[in-house]
Amino acid sequence: MSLQDDNKAIVGRWFTDFWGENGDLSVVDKIAAPDMLLKYSLHEPRKGREDIKAFMTDFRAAFPDLNFWGTADLIAEGDHVVGQWEGGGTHTGPAFKDFLAGSLPANTGRKMHFTGVTVLKLKDGKIVEEIGLDDGVACLTQLKLLRTA
Repeated sequence: MSLQDDNKAIVGRWFTDFWGENGDLSVVDKIAAPDMLLKYSLHEPRKGREDIKAFMTDFRAAFPDLNFWGTADLIAEGDHVVGQWEGGGTHTGPAFKDFLAGSLPANTGRKMHFTGVTVLKLKDGKIVEEIGLDDGVACLTQLKLLRTA
């Protein structure tokens, strides 16, 4: 297999295990670099394995049915892999304070469903960066953290 095929396999596993329905946090220690950067427009950037696991633990507690999945084939070039996705969940858990636009009180019952594109950088078989562009306006509007005109 080529470097690009190896990288796509690693990212595919990340999308399935970390972002997928079951949210297996053990994958962070296996395929994320110790100082990995996770950055999306909805949240403060996260750096390092423990910070990333804490983020996902809180996200899944607030949105127990959280799930994201790929919507197109992964594209790889050199050390980078690009993936398109969609996902969401229902806020039925504790208060969630991680959105940059505001916080949710506990158990609002609000649903979010949105899409995005993510670029991941790998080095020596580990993910060192995940930078995503998501449809944050749709997400925040659905969660009533933004109001439409």
